[in-house]
Amino acid sequence: MQLSKRRFGVTPDGVDVDLYTLANEAGMEADIITYGGALVRLTAPDRNGNLADVVLGYDTLDGYLSDSCYFGRLVGRVANRIGGARLILDGEEFELDRNLGRHHLHGGRGGFHSRVWTASSIETEIGSGLALTYESPDGEEGYPGNLAVSAVYTLTTDGLRLDFSAATDRATALNLTGHGYFNLSGRPGENCLGHVLTIPARRYLETDGELIPTGRLADVAETPLDFSDGVGIGERIGEDFPPFAAPHGYDHCYVLDDRNGLRLAASVFEPVAGRGMEVWTTQPCVQFYSGNHIPEGLPGKGGAVYGEWSGLCLEPQGFVDAPGHGAFPQVTLRPGEAYKQSILYRFFVK
Repeated sequence: MQLSKRRFGVTPDGVDVDLYTLANEAGMEADIITYGGALVRLTAPDRNGNLADVVLGYDTLDGYLSDSCYFGRLVGRVANRIGGARLILDGEEFELDRNLGRHHLHGGRGGFHSRVWTASSIETEIGSGLALTYESPDGEEGYPGNLAVSAVYTLTTDGLRLDFSAATDRATALNLTGHGYFNLSGRPGENCLGHVLTIPARRYLETDGELIPTGRLADVAETPLDFSDGVGIGERIGEDFPPFAAPHGYDHCYVLDDRNGLRLAASVFEPVAGRGMEVWTTQPCVQFYSGNHIPEGLPGKGGAVYGEWSGLCLEPQGFVDAPGHGAFPQVTLRPGEAYKQSILYRFFVK
């Protein structure tokens, strides 16, 4: 395993941002920047052994500074939405940043996606990796507690692993994920509607018109949200289906049937290139987003032009808006507890 480093840019307040490249013996590479811990590039082979970049992103730091899609970022403290931007812990209410109308999204405007992380090389059980750390102070974006966070990227023989850990000095909420946008075609700018998706889940979190969970776990059976047997993403996305109205397509949190240990959360396959990817996680849910709000004509890497459905997201995470629903498994982290969650992107061909 190889790890190299180069300068990627400087933030408006004068902080250096570096890009690290992980490489394995199979020729796969992963580029990660310290700004937002963003996964900038990830190569994987097709059925003929040709390597191609399979994630959306930008060539320069300026792209990430103005980005509204969270391309490749690490998001937190709490991924996804918190209704009313209200966090109640042990009877005390905390007002979070309202960065989505009256709601809170992906940790707020100053969330982890917009911070410069500290990077160092690390040796893990599966090989050499890149460790990113961040110290989130008490009150940041409204969250209580000083929080120490670590995210370790490791390039395996056939994929990329992301391991999170954290500790706090005060009860807080924590639900971390990676917000990578994937397109397995190897043809930048092409939409991902031809990708075939499988999600082993019978239920999803029902949401209201603002995509805030209602508290009900709804069945996917006999609906366009059923991916239990593998279905093309574009096959049903245009149907007149009420849960499509607010997100204009797929943007739904699936509750996984198996919630024990590191297990399969989703599998996606692009039939033309023959490139596939499995997503494994320790988290109980996976959010599937079909890239409905990627701006049309958005300049991407290498001269690519992105638009609606140019990439798909499979984001393992805890229950969305858990603090607002007592019946949901909570995402509370307390002093003395160790937060540990993992995501593995494993590539295959056929």
